[in-house]
Parts: sequence; C-alpha cells; structure tokens
Amino acid sequence: MKNELNRSYSEVTEFIMLGFRTPPKLQSLLFLVFLLIYMVTVVGNISLVIVIKMDSRLQMPMYFFLRNLSYLDLCYSTVIAPKALANFLSTEKKISYNGCAAQFFFFALFVTTEGFLLAVMAVDRFLAICSPLLYPVHMSQKACVQLVTGSYICGGINSIVQTGFTFSLRFCGENRLDHFFCDVPALIKISCVDTFVNEIVLFVLSALIITTTTTVILVSYAYILSTVLKIPSTSGRSKTFSTCGSHTAAVSLFYGTVFFMYAQPGAISSPEKNKIVAVFYTLIIPMLNPLIYSLRNRDVKDAVKSILCRK
Repeated sequence: MKNELNRSYSEVTEFIMLGFRTPPKLQSLLFLVFLLIYMVTVVGNISLVIVIKMDSRLQMPMYFFLRNLSYLDLCYSTVIAPKALANFLSTEKKISYNGCAAQFFFFALFVTTEGFLLAVMAVDRFLAICSPLLYPVHMSQKACVQLVTGSYICGGINSIVQTGFTFSLRFCGENRLDHFFCDVPALIKISCVDTFVNEIVLFVLSALIITTTTTVILVSYAYILSTVLKIPSTSGRSKTFSTCGSHTAAVSLFYGTVFFMYAQPGAISSPEKNKIVAVFYTLIIPMLNPLIYSLRNRDVKDAVKSILCRK
C-alpha cells in the first residue's frame, strides 16, 4: 500500500493538526483550560527564576540547576502551547512544513536537555550529601556551567538526529496530523514510505537516553540512601531526605510520562492515548515543577517570604 502511495507522491507544504476531536463548545473549554495552565506555567517558572537570582542564599549549584530547569520548562511549553491555543480558535488548524520541523526540533532539544539536567541534579545531590567536604571543588561555577552546556549538547544531538530522520520521510498528500503538535509518532503514522528504520531510531535513542540518565539518577540515590541511613538522628535523616524530595517527585513525573510516550515499541499505535500523555508532559509537568520546588523547599519558601516582606 505504501509503495503505491509513494508512486503518487506529491510534496506536502503544510500539515493540518486534528488535535482533540471534540464538539466546538468543548474546544472553547479546552482553550480556557490550556490557557490557564500555560499562564500558571509562565508565571510560576519566571517567578522561580527571579527569586533564585534575587536571593543571595540561593546562589548555590543546586539552585543554579533549578533555575536552568525553569528555563527549559518555560521554553518547551512555549514551543507547544501558543500554537495549540491558536488552533483551538481556528477552523483551519494549519502549520507549515518548516514550522512543523522547527517546532519539533526545539521541543526535542528542550525535553532531551531537561532529561540530562535532571540526571545532573541527582549527581549534585549525591556530591552534596555523600562528599560534602569536596563538594565546593567538584561543583565549582565552571563545572556547573560545563554540566549544563553538556546537557544542551546531548539534547541538540538527539534533536538533530530525530528531526533529520523524521523530516526525511515522504508524506504522499496525507497531511492530517492526529495530534495537537508536531511529534514523531504522529508524523510517522501519516508517512507513505517504510518507517521501520525511523521507529527503530526513535525507540533506540529514547531507550538509550532514558536508560543512561535513569541509571545515573538511581545510582546517585542509592549512594544517598546508604549515606542517609548512617545518620544517627531521625531529624538529621529527615532534613537530608527533604533536600531530595522535590527532585525525586520531578524525576518520577518526567520519566514516567516520557517512557510511556517514546520508549515502548507500540507507542505509535495509540494516538488518542498519546495526546493525553503528551498534555501531561508538555503542559502539566512544566506547570507543576515550580510548585513542587517551591512548596517542598524551605530555602525557596524563605526567599519568597523575604522578597515579599521587602515590598
């Protein structure tokens, strides 16, 4: 079938995003829900960045990484949300071929970078708890910048490979994308050529990234747990665990949804389920992260109170 379609190949210059197939009234409701989520995401992440920059007590590696995490959450939700919001109010719901490629490239860049940054943050907690005397040496300002830069490089490599493979596919006149943004599974589904290699590349790269970063996180927390259990006082153990609680919650949310979406061979075959999961990691997680890190972190809460009292 795909070979026959390939013979009648005509260049696709734009895609129509089908998004959520709901009645017009529900489209308006979804617009309001998405808008509210996006506004909370923007306000929450910008506020967290400002608080970290303004408070001298938060000028530590942990908060340097947290500030970069907020940048990433803000960036990749902004790559998705404005176009999705516009499509809720539009009858055409179109995106150009190049616009689709650009959207996917930046989304893959920021999401992959966040995965590596979460692993870096786990290493930071490991060094702070298990090797406190050498922590300032290992986590110097230069080392922190290098680790964040390395995360972006890894994200960039994955994004270039994924974008190159995906947009080398042919779309034989079929341009209806069953999603609310340009993502690999939806694009592979409407291609008219053999997509076996693309599906393998998607699975292998996703599995490699998830396996590498989760291994770093699990090993780091295994050492942290071992160290914490040696602390004699209950209050000491509780205080040490509390510094890792926010990161553990963020990691669980992020990797749980990303694994479900990309690291399963059958993920491409369920578009409706993929849309629901995609809403969670493109919009809900960027909204929740600043809340998780501010509500569960005493230093951040104290910094917020201090800034508000000054005013």
